[in-house]
Amino acid sequence: MSKKINSALISVFHKDGLEEILKLLNSLNVKFISTGGTRDFIQSLGYECESVEDITGYPSILGGRVKTLHPKIFGGILYRRDEEQDRKIIKSYDIPSIDLVIVDLYPFEKTVAANATEEEIIEKIDIGGISLIRGAAKNYKDVIVVASKQQYKPLLDLLKEKNGNSDIEDRRWFAKEAFAVSSAYDSAIFSYFDTGVNSALRVTAGSGKTLRYGENPHQKGIFYGNFSEAFEQLHGKEISYNNLLDIDAAVSLIADFDETALAILKHNNACGMACRDTVKEAWEAALAADPISAFGGIVVTNRPVDAEAAKAINEIFFEVIIAPDFLPDALAILSQKKNRIILKQKLIAGEVNNLMIRSALNGFLVQDRDTAVQTRQDLTVVTEKSPTEKETEDLLFANILVKHTKSNAIVLAKNKQLIASGTGQTSRVDALNQAIEKARTFKFDLQGAVMASDAFFPFPDCVEIAHKAGITAVIQPGGSIKDAESVAYCNKHGLAMVTTGIRHFKH
Repeated sequence: MSKKINSALISVFHKDGLEEILKLLNSLNVKFISTGGTRDFIQSLGYECESVEDITGYPSILGGRVKTLHPKIFGGILYRRDEEQDRKIIKSYDIPSIDLVIVDLYPFEKTVAANATEEEIIEKIDIGGISLIRGAAKNYKDVIVVASKQQYKPLLDLLKEKNGNSDIEDRRWFAKEAFAVSSAYDSAIFSYFDTGVNSALRVTAGSGKTLRYGENPHQKGIFYGNFSEAFEQLHGKEISYNNLLDIDAAVSLIADFDETALAILKHNNACGMACRDTVKEAWEAALAADPISAFGGIVVTNRPVDAEAAKAINEIFFEVIIAPDFLPDALAILSQKKNRIILKQKLIAGEVNNLMIRSALNGFLVQDRDTAVQTRQDLTVVTEKSPTEKETEDLLFANILVKHTKSNAIVLAKNKQLIASGTGQTSRVDALNQAIEKARTFKFDLQGAVMASDAFFPFPDCVEIAHKAGITAVIQPGGSIKDAESVAYCNKHGLAMVTTGIRHFKH
């Protein structure tokens, strides 16, 4: 059923974009009701505006905590226009009809993010605004509600198209958007009070972006989140579901390296990785690990990309490149491929979202992101032989890589270069054999290389296989009841082994 707007209650912080709406509403002879600064703004434009205080007979009290909480305001919003008894009550108590409510909420999340005092944060818990939004949304059969600046344009479009009228579908859409605002607001408040406890799961995100498809073409895919907060897309095609998974894996991996590093990922796993003095040198060493898998992969580095590096990287096809910056000449080179996605990273992993949520069965699994990175101080030498300085550097390098590799995982490294990895295997022996075979395929000399395992060795077979392949040092969490057997083999054959006490499963 079509409804005409005759009166509007307006109380907002965000006045940008409101002027055109007010102008149009005024031309449609809509009566304005408002409070405080919004009323002053409306009157400054030359429009008449009745104050809430004049309608209720009460001033704003308790330091502004109570302004609109009154039956004459909520009655005007909530009464059912097609109910005769409601109409009689409205007339009896001289309650004005309110057909449009434009309200936004105190900036609670921004106040928390600004490290304000608890008193300041609590004062930003909106009561009147959230009540007006819920009341108007509940009575969407008769009332239009606009709960944030994001709905200004849809409202303006509606007013222009239908000359101040609206259909039930229009009002229901605005109600849906209003409840999205109110639920997100309440979730943010709950999260503030529930910090670090996780007594319940409350997750909200803005409007989802529909992707071309999900993991496969027959699956629907949507991304909920503010991608532009973390990245600036400088070039390329629309980002896909699988791109997003790879991008997340890439930035999580590169965040754990302080020195100049570059990684090439495929299906969330690094197929190439190296630390070198320049981005170009890191690219060349990373590519050498597996130039076949690198084709069509994701490239990520933690340093700005210059023209020299861009020329080398541009020689093969890849989907996405991520860096903190791209020099102009480098960007021109990399942009030669029309569909190549070029992303300038603005936030590091963890600054964006440190909570990992995954659907499982009829619920959700929630955990903290694995941000643990082992240093020299975390290593315990358990063998008679200690690793050399060079081996220690390679062990720490390999241990970061294995942390970001799908379990069961083994990583072989040498000279801060990924030699090969065994990923996603059902046994650790299979993962090691896969890595050794791959390293030999690309003509790597494993003599003097190191091995990292994402979990302990249940038997000494892996260290035996590694030793026979030329591995000279091993890093693992430790904790197996048969650790002593693996240590004994290393001692007998001159291998160095260190344990970390930290397991890095990634399923």
